[in-house]
Amino acid sequence: MSKPTTKLTWCKARLGEDMNWWISEISDPVHWDVDGLGMIDPRQFQHIIDLLEPLSDYGLQNELVDDAFYSFGIDSVDEDKTVLLKRVQDSILESEDPLFALPDVLDEEKGPYADLLDHITKLRVKMLNDLIDFSQNLTVEELEEEIREAQNADFMEGRASHFFNELTAILEYVPDGFELDDDEDAKPKSEDEELEKDLADVEAGTEVDEKIEEDDTMKWDEEEEEEEEDYEETTAPPDENIDDEDEKR
Repeated sequence: MSKPTTKLTWCKARLGEDMNWWISEISDPVHWDVDGLGMIDPRQFQHIIDLLEPLSDYGLQNELVDDAFYSFGIDSVDEDKTVLLKRVQDSILESEDPLFALPDVLDEEKGPYADLLDHITKLRVKMLNDLIDFSQNLTVEELEEEIREAQNADFMEGRASHFFNELTAILEYVPDGFELDDDEDAKPKSEDEELEKDLADVEAGTEVDEKIEEDDTMKWDEEEEEEEEDYEETTAPPDENIDDEDEKR
């Protein structure tokens, strides 16, 4: 969906020491404060899309993702490595070209980006409660409080909070003391899938028992063969002793 703002047509961005892109100049300085204004690069945005994928099974609305960002493409690169980015109307989710993404934060509390943060926070909490056996369900307030504390710590240490870090903090959040095993665990499992897994575990355990029993049986057979061989050797009369007795007679 194209956004109606016409004053936002270009911006200049530089790569910071933290390896994030930060806007240094913008075409609409009246509505946009470039102080601490971050820009998400194509590589970072692809990572965000990958993190959003598990939430599709929990009700992710792609239109909220698309509406939350302005799309920019590279126009030129200056000698000081500053990049001139030109606004494009392509959907950042559907475009085949690598695009930079600027979150729509003109209204920080009720704007499209704020709506996206609220949306993915709720879905992340829903997913974690589904996949982790908490003694008490995780709440949206608990997740938001931890994210806010981390941002305040960055502010106190003089570090600006980048949009990429803000998004990944939510999409990768797991409470202390817990973990998600792998990507497959980040999807709800049907009853049939759970049953198949249980049956697979039972079959695997049966195979192990059968192998152990077979090995022990084979060992018993070997011991019986060895005993038979020893018995035959001790009971067989030596031929030489028989010949000597016949000569004496």
